[in-house]
Amino acid sequence: MTNKSRLTVAKAFAEFKDDLKFTWVAGREGGDRILTSERGAAKRPRLLGPLNYNSPNRIQLLGKAEVRLVSTDDALEPDRFEYSLQESCELIIVTDNATPPASIVTLASETNIPLFVTSLTYSELIRTLRYRLTQMLAESEIIHGVLMDVHGTGVLITGEASVGKSELALELVSRSHILVADDAPEFRRIAPGTVEGRCPPLLQDFLEVRGLGVLNIARMYGDAHTRSRKILRFIVNLENVQPNDFEVSLEDIVGERLGAPDAPRDVLGVSIPQRTIPVAPGRNLAVLVEAAVRDYILRSGGYNATRDLVAKQAQALTQS
Repeated sequence: MTNKSRLTVAKAFAEFKDDLKFTWVAGREGGDRILTSERGAAKRPRLLGPLNYNSPNRIQLLGKAEVRLVSTDDALEPDRFEYSLQESCELIIVTDNATPPASIVTLASETNIPLFVTSLTYSELIRTLRYRLTQMLAESEIIHGVLMDVHGTGVLITGEASVGKSELALELVSRSHILVADDAPEFRRIAPGTVEGRCPPLLQDFLEVRGLGVLNIARMYGDAHTRSRKILRFIVNLENVQPNDFEVSLEDIVGERLGAPDAPRDVLGVSIPQRTIPVAPGRNLAVLVEAAVRDYILRSGGYNATRDLVAKQAQALTQS
């Protein structure tokens, strides 16, 4: 399930007010303005940037230089702008605890454009706010499975219902690995080629195991056995083995014995390596997952055990 986030000014204020030291000064009736809205001037506004007369921004930032720029009475005359400030701007933020110019306060009050003031410097605010907004506004996807931290690697365990994902996760926790999210981890692409998995707040620390019910992993094993987010690097897909699955071709047997990875899975446009592990009575899945993750780490570093074995066999043949 994929969705794109919608962020209102009021939600942004509630989310960031403590970390970014926001005070809401004027324009409170504009709290329902949507920062992801596509409406605006002929020029498509950027998400955030310094207030100027040439380039529109949905979030207009005023540092000390911009405050001086609009400190005169006629500074906000419409004919001075190459775009419509009122139509493109959703939020105005004044940094450095500067006193907002009267012209800005009047504009915010008359047009219901929210006006915030922060004690952060301009450079601190734009760096932190851009990062936080990128995370919040990123396209997201919920994938049914269990997200774990195994050997320091973000691993998503997938498979059909009742295949044993939660039981495997519990065994991995007992072997000192870390639970991130059970059942419905949410994934966001936070940078090109990077997908981060998060646990929904309501599910944090909890794991539901068939026959045992809901378990609080943090309370049972300690806080070090859970975490709220992890970069997704590898997917393990559990697959039940049926009796007719043993009737395979020689080509299938060779492929399985040589350990060729499955085709990668696309998650939000990022190709994630994937391995399918057959589930059958007597198989130690926790050990197999640990081995699969270690093999992935080696492959990521350029080592391939199959190629190594083939090379050694070829060398032995030439010497015989």
